[in-house]
Amino acid sequence: MTSNKEKGILILSPFFHPNIGGVESHLIDLTEYLSSNGYETYVLTYKPITTKDKALSVEVKQNLEIHRFWWFGFNLFHRLEPYPVLEFLYLTPWLFFRSFLWMLKNQKRIEVIHAQGFNASFIAKILAKIFGKTFVASTHAIYEVDPQSLTARLMHWTLKSADTILTLSKQSKEELTRLGLFGSKIIVYKYWVNQDIFKPIDKIKAKKQLGWEDKFVVLFVGRFIKIKGIDVLLEVARQSRNNEIYFAFVGDGPMSKEIQIISKTLENVIFVGKVDNCELPLYYNASDIFIIPSQYEEGFGRVILEAVSCGLPVIGANRGGIPEAVDKTVSILIESTDENLKNAIEELYTNKTKYQLLAGNSRVYALNHFSSTNCKGILDAYRVN
Repeated sequence: MTSNKEKGILILSPFFHPNIGGVESHLIDLTEYLSSNGYETYVLTYKPITTKDKALSVEVKQNLEIHRFWWFGFNLFHRLEPYPVLEFLYLTPWLFFRSFLWMLKNQKRIEVIHAQGFNASFIAKILAKIFGKTFVASTHAIYEVDPQSLTARLMHWTLKSADTILTLSKQSKEELTRLGLFGSKIIVYKYWVNQDIFKPIDKIKAKKQLGWEDKFVVLFVGRFIKIKGIDVLLEVARQSRNNEIYFAFVGDGPMSKEIQIISKTLENVIFVGKVDNCELPLYYNASDIFIIPSQYEEGFGRVILEAVSCGLPVIGANRGGIPEAVDKTVSILIESTDENLKNAIEELYTNKTKYQLLAGNSRVYALNHFSSTNCKGILDAYRVN
């Protein structure tokens, strides 16, 4: 039997730490899990292209090598998101070229190519064919594509040759099967978080450390882009008449400056900005509610897992994979309008019994649903041969 040491895994993704996002955080967890369990793991990616962060071109750790290729365009990715063909041309050809050159030198180290998202899957399909490797594709989004569109046909062509397709929700699997992909090769799995890092700590001490004493804090963590519901949440803050409810924004993205400006005029808006992943548990624990007001079909929402693991109840959009991540025992899921969000926040602020019930359920829910045992679906995909 092939040992973990012999089964080299190549993770292919345009986005990786220190870029910000749920996929990036998931890939930290995945690569740490693989390397700590003896898998020789390699990552081919870009240097950060949606933030201004600097990163090493080559980073070597135990059983893990990360190769980051320079590419241009801070924020260009977000501007191209409405134009799938242009986004594809921006992300894919150069990463393919660099990955091809790397594989020419290192093909004997690799047994499995694990692509993250559609663009990386396009590259992995070709590399797997050329070099005779197992091809595993992970989709992290619900694409909402017209099955008759050119994009849908390209997705079908790309993913049909994958040995396994990993997806985060039943809704995503249903979308892929509507594109003509075989359901038997699609595995639904869930993200996980390190429960020893994301855990409850003393809330009073956490609030004091951040200067949030006497504040009931509604926390947003994620990319500062419109589809994440930033505009809607800022409107909720504007409408709020309760001077004890505050709205904290942790993350980075094109709307950072706008949130900063508003935080100077609205006393109940706290602009935090980018926070290292290792510091996030403090912010979750210093908050009272986690909110995810997405205006699109959210793939899953990894930040939800982090929040619930720290004992936070969730208010979120009843869209995409979010209802598959959490249920009514730990969350209130609603149509994400400013009125609905405002009412849900007020309900948890005033109804202490309901708040304590949801908060009290959260940690146990996380331990039962979001532990590293969720990696089994990925490891099963690596064993297809």
